Amino acid sequence: MSAVVDTPLHSPNYLRHWPLAAVLLIAFIGMPAFAPVYVLEAILLPFLALALAGVGLNLLTGYGGQVSLGSAAFMAVGAFAAYNIQLRLALPLPITLLLSALTAAAVGLVFGLPSLRLRGFYLAVSTLAAQFFVQWALTKFGWFSNYSPSGVISAPSLSWLGYSFDSTTARYLLALSLVTLITLGVWAFTHGPLGNDLIAIRDNETAAQIIGVPVLKTKLVAFAVSSAIIGVAGFLWAFTYLRTVEPAGFDLDRSFDVLFIIIIGGLATLRGAFLGAGLIVVFPLLLSRLSALVFGGMIDSGVLELVQRIILGVLIIAFLIAEPNGLAAILDRVKRKSARNI
Repeated sequence: MSAVVDTPLHSPNYLRHWPLAAVLLIAFIGMPAFAPVYVLEAILLPFLALALAGVGLNLLTGYGGQVSLGSAAFMAVGAFAAYNIQLRLALPLPITLLLSALTAAAVGLVFGLPSLRLRGFYLAVSTLAAQFFVQWALTKFGWFSNYSPSGVISAPSLSWLGYSFDSTTARYLLALSLVTLITLGVWAFTHGPLGNDLIAIRDNETAAQIIGVPVLKTKLVAFAVSSAIIGVAGFLWAFTYLRTVEPAGFDLDRSFDVLFIIIIGGLATLRGAFLGAGLIVVFPLLLSRLSALVFGGMIDSGVLELVQRIILGVLIIAFLIAEPNGLAAILDRVKRKSARNI
């Protein structure tokens, strides 16, 4: 599958990036000031968490060509690691985040070892084992959930330097800040030497090895960094959005959601993760509102969820056939046509 790759910002004309600056300005100032609590809670917080997970998976799959179906497992590792670090060590929030990301990176590194010999479908099956193993371990051993009878635990309060992140606005700003900083870091990573090596391995592993690319090291670094980012996304999903930490919140469906995000949004482009996450988050809400408007709430929620999956599957097939480069490529075409018409 071809991919639309983000290009380096060589031009010194920073005015060309005013749309990004405008989006960040609206996100950091406009949304907290004017957006209703429902928009922050039900749309923006899950959007940010899933977009960050998409950024992490896109680094591995879009840029590196390593297929993974275990994203939710690494999200769970990040969330449960943060919960236990806060519960048992009570460390400052930045250190908790760093240690939970490192824990997810270590687990990702273990399950990334098969990538040294496997690729394609076989590697996908190998990463799928991570999904089942992590869910089994979190359910089997009560220590992870502090021996909660139900296995569902409330996320502890977040605070740092005397500032509490319990309010909706504070949780949103925390999530937005983390997503922005990590995305900028991933952009720098993909446009550096390791990013070039990763793309070379994706395009032709044998040729990359011939020209001196350290294939094994690069693959393992990609798995570790990707898993660390997805682990932070799991922290955001549990601590800022759901406000609970439970294995059921990181099931196989969540892994497929993250995979669909990068397929619909566009492989090997950071914009694609955000475009795909927006569609994945907003689409179910729109379908629910539309069914309530047309059928007056007569459709069962289970049937509605099934219809949602069918439509989403059709959309994915349509994108793979009509526009395999996803929403990012469509956006690029619209921008080029608009520029020609001005």
